[in-house]
Amino acid sequence: MPEINLKDRIETALDSIRPYLEADGGNVKILKVDDDNKVFLELLGNCGNCPMSTMTLKAGVEEAIKRAVPEVTAVEAVNITSPEDPNAVLPQRMM
Repeated sequence: MPEINLKDRIETALDSIRPYLEADGGNVKILKVDDDNKVFLELLGNCGNCPMSTMTLKAGVEEAIKRAVPEVTAVEAVNITSPEDPNAVLPQRMM
């Protein structure tokens, strides 16, 4: 039986939380996994400009990845929105 590679295992972990992200009009995409097993993600849709994106990344996305793929050392989004960003927009159902 072939071994599932690291990126596929991360995708499977992300698939477990995608319905929650999609419910708010967002998603996440793996950009790369470096040699130190650090995962770089892009937050898509509403996740890309939401002031709650830091919390979503840490409490949801990173937690799911590290639980399923413990050899991952860190998870970083390249486009985190600061809560102070004047262009940040909360998902409609959070208003």
